[in-house]
Amino acid sequence: MIKSPRIQVEEAYNKVQAGKALLVCGYNDEETFKTMKLEGAISFNDFESKLPTLSKDQEIIFYCA
Repeated sequence: MIKSPRIQVEEAYNKVQAGKALLVCGYNDEETFKTMKLEGAISFNDFESKLPTLSKDQEIIFYCA
């Protein structure tokens, strides 16, 4: 199993604010997303719908609590 690298909150925030990364809530339940939403994040459902249009080079940051 491939382990995803973990990054610090400040690094994630800076990347999202600079438009260098897409921030995705790891929960696919919309109610949980509404409760756990971070600034600049999209829901997992929105991510799935955007997936076909994303570049393979697009950095994606998933989060969950």
